[in-house]
Amino acid sequence: MSGVQKKEVLPEDDGLRLDKWFLKHYPTLAHGRLSRLMRKGEVRLNGKRSKAGDRIEAGHIVRVPPLGDLPEAKPKKPRPMTITDDDRAALEAMVIYKDHDILALNKIPGLAVQGGTNTTKHIDGMLDELKFEASGRPKLVHRLDKDTSGCLILGRNRLSAKSLTAAFKERTTEKIYWALVMGVPQLKQGKIDQPMEKLAMKGNERMVASDDGKRAVTFYSVVETAAKKAAWVALKPITGRTHQLRLHMALLGHPIVGDGKYGGADAMLTGQISRKLHLHARSLSIPDEDGVMLNIIADLPSHMLETWDTLGFDLDNDVDPFEGLD
Repeated sequence: MSGVQKKEVLPEDDGLRLDKWFLKHYPTLAHGRLSRLMRKGEVRLNGKRSKAGDRIEAGHIVRVPPLGDLPEAKPKKPRPMTITDDDRAALEAMVIYKDHDILALNKIPGLAVQGGTNTTKHIDGMLDELKFEASGRPKLVHRLDKDTSGCLILGRNRLSAKSLTAAFKERTTEKIYWALVMGVPQLKQGKIDQPMEKLAMKGNERMVASDDGKRAVTFYSVVETAAKKAAWVALKPITGRTHQLRLHMALLGHPIVGDGKYGGADAMLTGQISRKLHLHARSLSIPDEDGVMLNIIADLPSHMLETWDTLGFDLDNDVDPFEGLD
């Protein structure tokens, strides 16, 4: 009989219900038996008693009690990824900062950070191409949506990856996003405090507002407007939920331009404006190994640059959009 195991929740399982996590990793464990183990307190999450519906996060520790001869699901072998010379050149062009511990990319829109259903090319599968002079491959410490561009930080060694992961988890980082939204918010600055949870839809990840979900907080500030048709907004997420900014702006009544998932046809501008998602991780401030805040800035992708030019927005606008907002 196997003993107690303590399993760390991986990034790809972030947001799952605890019972769904067991179903994924121990598919032959009967639901009734799992329920009894939970009632007896033998299944624990971060050392505390847990329920089937508890949501887990990357980095959480699941206590798995002795399950006898019950087999653990074998991890699926990733499909080998073909990496071309163009892919290598594109990856190197994304690098905007590099030191001994940290690598920062300006991720292009349309490139996934990690693999998933029908995703054949992603950054996680090409990390060996970003080793440079280091002996090991860099490690992912956070994620961006596939269609979101901008600052993506990697840890270049085990210690820096651990430190960076902790910084994101403990919220000692500051992230600023730029977005183009439909219409103009009535208040120039504001705070959106709306819990959210993942809707169970196979093959179509989607978040919904739910008072029973995880707390999600976003500050927003209007930088410039294009008449009453659209607005350039700066967004500062305090929490880091999946699709948080996209859902929050849609709930505010001003979906991000190009966001068909949360805005539908109401998220599309006519004329020369691209139908791609207009959401960009503009800057990320994060403590380095000495505790000094390192500020990484990523230039806008081409489709957003074209939109800013078309709408006459001033990229040299250096006013702090969040001054006086807390």
